[in-house]
Amino acid sequence: MISPLLANLYLHWFEKQFYRSDGPGNWANAKLVRYADDFVVLARYQSRQLVNWIEGLLEGRFQLTVNREKTRIVKLHEPGQSLNFLGFTLRYDRDLFGRSRRYLNVFPSAKAMARAHDRVRELTGPRRCFVPIRAMVDDINRWAKGWGGYFRHGYPRKCFRDLNRFLQLRTARHLRRRSHRAYRTPAGESSYAHLQRLGLRLL
Repeated sequence: MISPLLANLYLHWFEKQFYRSDGPGNWANAKLVRYADDFVVLARYQSRQLVNWIEGLLEGRFQLTVNREKTRIVKLHEPGQSLNFLGFTLRYDRDLFGRSRRYLNVFPSAKAMARAHDRVRELTGPRRCFVPIRAMVDDINRWAKGWGGYFRHGYPRKCFRDLNRFLQLRTARHLRRRSHRAYRTPAGESSYAHLQRLGLRLL
């Protein structure tokens, strides 16, 4: 637990230096967005001076190590460029209505989606067959509410739709697995309606 605490302490003073009158917040009109030991610097032009200032302060005065494998300059306005930060992917995409302008698309990253799928597998896996159905559904709903609340920013509709399908598929498969006899939904009731009646709440 000491590492995140120290990271926040160092980056607090890094941010103070960043926005000083002689810092890049002024002479480069740059913005700093940070969380724990991760941060992004936003600027219209990523000059060598700006990069040298950041690396010099962190590795010089603060004696920290910059992870250069995870550090890169991204020019979002160039085609194919994207930025992953705090579980989100930021990318400029073509306008959904066919207009000439582009918009900043913000949605859950591929890694965040993979982790979400893994969590759903855990919640609906074979080891959960002895958990009462209502309790299992409550666990799924609790996780989905928290995950959906965090990733509701931006344009997550497609990711939510894909994850909802996966939630329904995994929950229905779990119900079939936990029964000695073939599990059937009641006559005249769709699988979706049946899962809703059991209390499953989608994103």
